[in-house]
Amino acid sequence: MTFQWFDLAFKVQGSVAPIILPRVLIFAGFALGISVFHYYEPQISLKVFGDMTNNVVFNLVLGLLLVFRTNTAYDRYWEGRKAWGTLVVNIRNLSRLMQIAIHSPPLEEQKDEEQKDKEKSIQLLTAFAIATKLHLRNEEISTHLNQILTEDEVLKLNNVKHVPLELTLWLSSYLQKQMQNDRFDTNYFVTMNSQINALVEGLTSCERILKTPLPIAYRIYLKRLILIYCFGLPFHLVIDIHWLTAIAVGLVSFILLGVEQIGNEIENPFGHDFNDLPIDEICEGISNNVNQVISYQSP
Repeated sequence: MTFQWFDLAFKVQGSVAPIILPRVLIFAGFALGISVFHYYEPQISLKVFGDMTNNVVFNLVLGLLLVFRTNTAYDRYWEGRKAWGTLVVNIRNLSRLMQIAIHSPPLEEQKDEEQKDKEKSIQLLTAFAIATKLHLRNEEISTHLNQILTEDEVLKLNNVKHVPLELTLWLSSYLQKQMQNDRFDTNYFVTMNSQINALVEGLTSCERILKTPLPIAYRIYLKRLILIYCFGLPFHLVIDIHWLTAIAVGLVSFILLGVEQIGNEIENPFGHDFNDLPIDEICEGISNNVNQVISYQSP
């Protein structure tokens, strides 16, 4: 466990250190310049320029903004995970009900065709999950759905503005048709329609997270406070620690910039970054669940 702790502490992949390193070096370089200036002009007092960094109100506001930034970003990350959890639960339940509740037609020659339609409609749930992932990442569906849908269906989806919503319409249309043909009970129809509504609700929650970023005023103000603090800190420290000022400023700026960057990393949890939600793995799990349901044979 001890070695695992140190391995994680020095892990580069997923860390914000490589991202903030150029900014840390800028602040440390500025601090080094202040140290050089103080070495050659020691009679000039620089402490007055650094008094701001020792101000209680300034430090309190900076700390509160950093906490607010991190908490807000994590709330968005967790809300995104809950939204995808809602999608997974309703896809599992809807696929299960569609497989069990929808009966085959009485005529033998229609059974194979109806069974294929049912399996294809259940596979639309996998297509919905993949399409939602691509929609949140603002990516084209391209060849991602070729194994699930026909070429004509993929082409049709390429011409609609909202692919996941279109797939829910296909699902609703299929269920409506089966109910009109008395393939299942009306109560099942109400339940399955509610679960499709829940899929749309989960999708809408993800869109709300994606399209409602932290107000720009908060981000600008926080960055300005960090700039003021990191550029003012060397004037306060150089009188006491001289040539160690650059190291101290580098460490402090690493802490402040790191906390801010963590908020930036998890603010949009639907991308490809290491700190984003594992949506690819979630979609793969959904695909496996749906295939298991389709392969189920009633005893």
